[in-house]
Amino acid sequence: MATPESPFTSTLQIRRVEQPPPARPETAPRWERPALAGVLAVAAVLYSWGIGHAALHPFYGAAIRSMAGGWRAFLYGGLDAGGSITLDKLPGAFWPEAVSVWLFGPHTWAAALPQVVEGVLTVWLLHRIVRAWAGPFAAIIAALALTLTPVTVALNRATIPDTALTLLLVAAAGALQKAVRTERLLPLITCGVWVGLAFQAKMLQAWLVLPVFALVYQFTAPGAPLKRALRALLAGVVAVAVSCSWTLLAWLTPAADRPYFDGTSNNNPFTLVFGYNGLSRFSSDATALGAVAGTDASRTSGNTGWLMLVNETVGPQVSWLLPLAVAAAVLGVLWSSGKPRTDPLRTGFLLWGGWLAVHTVVFSLSNGNHAYYTAVIAPAIAALAGGGVQLLRNAYAEGGRRRAALPAAIMLTALWALALDWHTRFVSWLLPIAVMLALCGAVGLWVLGSRTSPRLVRSAFAAGIAAMLVVPAGWSFASLDPMYAGISTSPMAGPVGNAYAEAVQNHGPLSRVGLGEPSTRDTALLRYLTTHRHGEKYLLATQAAYAAEPLLRAASEPMLVMGGFTGITPYPTARQTGSLVAGHQLRYVLLTSKRPTTASTTWVKSHCTRLRPAAYGSHTGGSLSLYDCYKPKTAKKAKAKKK
Repeated sequence: MATPESPFTSTLQIRRVEQPPPARPETAPRWERPALAGVLAVAAVLYSWGIGHAALHPFYGAAIRSMAGGWRAFLYGGLDAGGSITLDKLPGAFWPEAVSVWLFGPHTWAAALPQVVEGVLTVWLLHRIVRAWAGPFAAIIAALALTLTPVTVALNRATIPDTALTLLLVAAAGALQKAVRTERLLPLITCGVWVGLAFQAKMLQAWLVLPVFALVYQFTAPGAPLKRALRALLAGVVAVAVSCSWTLLAWLTPAADRPYFDGTSNNNPFTLVFGYNGLSRFSSDATALGAVAGTDASRTSGNTGWLMLVNETVGPQVSWLLPLAVAAAVLGVLWSSGKPRTDPLRTGFLLWGGWLAVHTVVFSLSNGNHAYYTAVIAPAIAALAGGGVQLLRNAYAEGGRRRAALPAAIMLTALWALALDWHTRFVSWLLPIAVMLALCGAVGLWVLGSRTSPRLVRSAFAAGIAAMLVVPAGWSFASLDPMYAGISTSPMAGPVGNAYAEAVQNHGPLSRVGLGEPSTRDTALLRYLTTHRHGEKYLLATQAAYAAEPLLRAASEPMLVMGGFTGITPYPTARQTGSLVAGHQLRYVLLTSKRPTTASTTWVKSHCTRLRPAAYGSHTGGSLSLYDCYKPKTAKKAKAKKK
C-alpha cells in the first residue's frame, strides 16, 4: 500500500521523475489539510490582532459610519448620513464595512472586521488557485508567503480599499485559469465579472490586469484563434459593463436625488473615476476631465520610479521574495520551450509574471504611490514563489545542470533579505538565523543530496524554505505592535517611511482613531450643537473633511462637508450656503485655517458670527472656529452704529 505523500518526499529523490499532475481534492496528501488550516489560522491571528483598536483611516472611517446610517448614503457613498456629498472614491469597497457597522454597531472592530475576512479569504483562494496550477506543496508555500507579506498584515487591519481589490482580482485570476484549463466560456465571463467588481473597489487600478488576462487567454487557451479572440472580447465587454454599472446608475440619477460627487467641478461621476482618480494621477494636469486638484498626498505621495519596489520604504513591505518570483517567472517560461502552446505550467508563470510586470510598470510611471498600494502584487509574488519552489524542486530531483538552481535560489533569497534590512536593521537578530538556515539548506542540497538519505535532503530543503520566510515573518509579527504598524492613513510594517516618522513626531506611535470614541473637545462641541439645534437639517457644516471626520465618526448625523475631501470641491456654492441658512436648514459652520479659502467660507465669515471657543466647551480654538449664522454680523454692526 502506498505511503501518503509528505511535504518533502518523492520529488527530492535523486532520480529523474515526471512532474505529477495536480492532486485532486479526494487524493490530497495527508499533510495538506492540517498545513492549510495552520496557515489560515496564522493569517487570521495576524490580521485580526487588536482590531478593537484598528488603524481606521479617518476619512474612510467617517464615511463608513455615515453609510451605515441610511440607504442614500450607503448606495452613493455619502460622506455624511444625509448624503450631501460623496466620498472621493467609489463606495464598493466600503459596503461590507458599512453593513458590518449597521449589524454590530459603531465599533472600531466592526469597521475593520470585513477586511480581516477579505484578507483570510484571499489566502485561502490563492491556495486553491496555485494548487490547481502547480500542486499542493506549491499552494502551501504561496499561501504562507502571502500571509507573511508585511504590508498585507498591516493593511488587513485597516479600512482601505486595496484589500477588497486584491481579493477580487485573485478571484478573477482563478476564473481565468479555469477558463484556460477547461475551455469553457462561463469561467471566462466570471473573470470579467470579478474584474468589474474589483473596479467598484479601486476603480481604474482593477483594469491593469485586463491586458495580461487577454494575452494569456489568447496565447494559451485551447481552440481556434478567432474563437479565443471573440471570447476574450466578450469577457472584456462584461468587465467594462460591470465596472461602469454604478457610475452609469449615478450619472442617470437626477442631481437633486443624489449627493454631489466629490473631486469634481461638474458633479459628474465619470469625472470622479476617470479624471480625479485617473488621468490626474498620471499627468501634470491636476484638473483633467473637470476634476478638482487633489491634495499633494493624493497626487505626489512619493515611491515612484523604476526602483520603487526595492527602495528602503517599499522594499521591506512586499519584496522579500521578489528575486525568487522573477527568477521563477523567467525559468518557468524558458524551461517550457518545446512544450505545447496550452502547457498549463507555463500558463501560470505567464499569468502571475504578467500581473507582477504590469503593476511594476504602472507604479513606476505614476506621480506617486503609497507603500500599501503594492499589496496588490503580493499574491503574484507569492504564487510565483510557490510555483517557483516546486519548479526548482522538480529540477533538483531530475538532476543535471538545472540541479544547482534550487540551492542558488535559497542563497539568493537570503542575501536579498540582508540587502532589504540593511538600512533599517529592524530585525537584525533574525539575519544570522536566515543566513545559517540558507547555508544549511544550500550546502545540504548541493553537497550531500546525491549521496545521503532522502531524509537529510528533506531536512536541507526545509531549512532552505525557512531561510526564505523567517525575515519577512519577523517584520509581519512585529506589526502586531501598533508602534510598528504605520499610521491609519498609511499602514506599513516596521519603522520605515514617513508614516512612522509622522506618527512618532506628531501623534505618538500608539495614536489611533476609532468609531464612537469622540475626544473631550468633540464631545463638548456635539453636545453644544445638539442642544442648540431647532429643526435644522444639518447639525453643522464644516470646511473640508478634515474638520468633519472626528464628528462623523462620533455621531451619525447629517453634516454638510463643504468642499469635500480637499476643501476645494465647488459644493456648496456661496449662494447655496446662503439659501440653506435662510431656509433654516443650517445654522452652525466649522471653519479651519488648514484648508484654502473658498467662496462659501468667505460668505460664512462675512455673514456669520464667530463664537468664543469657551461657549462650546473649547478652551482654545486652535485651527478650528465655529460660526453661528443665526447671529449675522450685519445686525451686530448696525446695533453698534446706532449706539
